[in-house]
Parts: sequence; structure tokens; C-alpha cells
Amino acid sequence: MRSFVPNEGYSEVAGIPALQGRGAALVNGGAGFLGSHLCERLLERGHHVICLDNFSTGRRSNVQHLLSNARFHVIDHDVRQPFDIEASLIFNFASPASPPDYQRDPVGTLLTNVLGAVNTLDCARKTGATVVQSSTSEVYGDPNQNPQHESYCGNVNQIGPRGCYDEGKRSAETLFFDYHRTYGVDIKVGRIFNTYGPRMRQDDGRVVSNFIVQALRNDDLTIYGDGEQTRSFCYVDDLVEGFLRFSAAGSACIGPINLGNPAEITVRRLAEIVLELTNSHSRIVHLPRVTDDPRQRRPDISRAMADLGWLPLVGLETGLARTVDYFDALLSSEKKVEVV
Repeated sequence: MRSFVPNEGYSEVAGIPALQGRGAALVNGGAGFLGSHLCERLLERGHHVICLDNFSTGRRSNVQHLLSNARFHVIDHDVRQPFDIEASLIFNFASPASPPDYQRDPVGTLLTNVLGAVNTLDCARKTGATVVQSSTSEVYGDPNQNPQHESYCGNVNQIGPRGCYDEGKRSAETLFFDYHRTYGVDIKVGRIFNTYGPRMRQDDGRVVSNFIVQALRNDDLTIYGDGEQTRSFCYVDDLVEGFLRFSAAGSACIGPINLGNPAEITVRRLAEIVLELTNSHSRIVHLPRVTDDPRQRRPDISRAMADLGWLPLVGLETGLARTVDYFDALLSSEKKVEVV
């Protein structure tokens, strides 16, 4: 899948076309769960959008409905390789984000975050683009501070099984701030807390999708550990709104800024809500705790509220009900295909 800006020239640089024309928004990882929603919202706001993705974890189906829009363009490319795309705004959302995905290829995950950051920043440095980094609450590791403020340096096990992702994102943040200080690149770094919603993959291994799919299939809901670990879940529409506001903020607003919902809930309570919403006959079962799994996760969003005027609006049960509907339709369509 490859398409280019119509009626404009392009030249081959680093193996892919260098699209000409200012005013475009480039979304690295644009076919992923979050990236596809961001592409959609940018199009709604009138932007020309370039989706760059190698489809390792992103899905073509996530952006299929956007292909008929003349302002939407797709480039199949791996951010670990250099690229030269002229855009005024770049969102770097390219990285595996769920534990099964990033632990399947830990070296590739680390390189995607580090080399991807370098190549994205080099592109922004050449073109003068504003570049927005999707960082993560995983930079806080298994925190000793709750809620987590942006000033907290974290408690990360850099040699553990999650280190490839945690340290990859931490290294990317370092690169962003060093490019800003050294070369004057206009940067913004947002730290994403647990986000959920439609277009999550049913096999991505994250707790919300796991629970919903298990409940809809009447399989056991599997909790790793005692279930008393906490998370703070943000609906995807709220998160994307936060990033859009961040991208439009003045050049002095560079972050890092926490973007997430501060409403904290135990994993066991989340499982109970999913069972209630799905009317499932599933049981809740407990498995051994995962290594380095954070015991608590809750963002301090005072900076986002003050600097962006942003606050999540979608309540957990409302967002979960929408996500249940999405997975219910997805699983129902799969059953129809099997029958045929």
C-alpha cells in the first residue's frame, strides 16, 4: 500500500519519496491503534495527512476507510531507516506498545524507539517541522510515587523483560530534548498512560482487550497477580484530543506532559465491570504476577490542565461500553466468515 501527494513531484531520498509541499501532518505509526485515530482527527480538521507505517503491529484495516480521502496518503516504511518527508507537523507514534509485541522482538523494539527518534528528529531538523513524541507512562517503571508527576525520574529495571520498551522510550525522550537544546528542533513530548478503545487488536495482550475478548467468548478472565494493582484508563478520543491541543500549543510548551485519566482503579475491579457490561458467564482466575508489572499507575495531569486546558471527559464505563461494542462486532463478523 503506497500512495503519494497527487499533482506534486517527488524524488527518491533514502529509498522513499520526499513529498513536497508544506502544511502536511506526518504520523509515524499511523496505522496503529492510536495513530489511526490521530490520522482520522487530523483529516477532520482539514490537514493533509501522511501515514508512515511498516505494518508490523499496525493494520491496514485501521486506515482503509481513509484511503478515499484525497488528503490522506500512506507510505510503507520502517522508521529505523532514514526518511525525508516535508511536513510542518510530525507525530512519532511508531513503536510496539503492548508487552507481547515488544517482548517478541526486544532488540527491534529498542531500535525502533532509538533509531526512530533519531530519524524523525533529523527529518524535523531539515524541514523545520514541529515534532511530537508519543512517550509513555512506562518511563516511570514500577513507581514509588503515586500519582506520577512529570518531575519523577522513575523506577525502571533496565535489564528486565520490559526494559526494551521502557528504556527505548526514555532514550527517545533524551534524544528529543538534546536535539531541542543542541539544534533548536521544535519538540513536544507527551507521556501516554493506559489508553483503550476501538481498533485495539484482540490479541495485543493489554488488559482491556484481554478482558473484553475473554468475556465475550465466555473464557476465563485472567488476572496476573492478586488484582490489586491499579491502572488509570483513558479513552482514545480523550487522548487524541490531548495530543492535538499539545501540538497546537506555543513553542515554549514542550513537556514532558502526562496525558491520561487520573481515575485510578484496580485490575480486579476492571474485570468485574467488563463482566457486568458483557453479561458474561466467565470466571475470574489468577495467574502468577508478571515480572516488573507496575503495582500502581496514575497520572498527575495538573500540567496538562494548566498548559493545555485538557481534561479527560469520557467516563470508564462509557468508554468500555463503546469498546465492548467494537469487539462484539469484530468477533461476530469473524464468526460469520467461519460459517461461510
